[in-house]
Amino acid sequence: MSERLALYTTWYPGVEPYLAAWHRSVVAQTDRDFDVWVGVDALDGGPLAAALGPGPSLSLLPQPSGSSPARVRGNAIAALLDRYSGIVFVDSDDLLEPTRIAAARRALESADVAACALRIIDSEGRDLGVVFGDDRPADWSDFLPRYNVFGFSNSAYRTSVLRRCLPLGSESPLVDWLLATRAWALGARLDFDRTPLMAYRQYAANIARVMPPFSEGEVRAATARVLDHYRAALETPEWSMPPAPAEALGRANRRVADFAEAIHRSPATLRRYTEALNALPPRYVWWWLVAHPDLENVWKN
Repeated sequence: MSERLALYTTWYPGVEPYLAAWHRSVVAQTDRDFDVWVGVDALDGGPLAAALGPGPSLSLLPQPSGSSPARVRGNAIAALLDRYSGIVFVDSDDLLEPTRIAAARRALESADVAACALRIIDSEGRDLGVVFGDDRPADWSDFLPRYNVFGFSNSAYRTSVLRRCLPLGSESPLVDWLLATRAWALGARLDFDRTPLMAYRQYAANIARVMPPFSEGEVRAATARVLDHYRAALETPEWSMPPAPAEALGRANRRVADFAEAIHRSPATLRRYTEALNALPPRYVWWWLVAHPDLENVWKN
């Protein structure tokens, strides 16, 4: 893929302390044949962009006040579809390794959707010695209905496939997982590079934490988000899920719904489950903490 790529990120309240480091990692890319686009969510992006200093020009995509996170991202993606053959997604509180764009370009030569592993760092940028996504399976049909490794920090899409995954729906809670799920359902070629090409920042504001220990409140909140994801995947009127993927998602949905009922009905069950979860060897993929298959004896009895 020799065409110029788009690098897309979103700025939102709370990300400001991390933008300078993010921008330095963008400037340091070995492949410079890309344009930077910023979806602006509920803040004034102009002064932030001006404060970043020299580097690739940033094109801001302000959104109407009150737009949901899904609407901000959906509108921004739609604005780029006719301009580029590929879009590289990065979170603006994370850091790009110098070869991130180059690797994404190579991956999109043979894949429709490509993602990479991530080094996990803390809020100050210190490496925690953990790699996200290094144990992903080969069978996406078993994996994607339950977990996700295609995030808005580490994925890249051919726009020809991305176009077919829209519209998102204004209330889709986990847009990254929804897009990956739709791409898989459409038969897209998915690729995952186990080489960490991003540094993924874990801190209190993360909604998709992967680092234990987890609290009971985090298990409850993650469970609610996963159920909302299934509703978006299966019930968005503007986008119909093909039958076989819909069946797989329906099974996953019912399982998590049973789990949600069990931990809601019994605080003791939630407490035992959380304690047992934190005793397991961690798996660094998104949403693995919800209805863990090794702990069914805890929440089904």
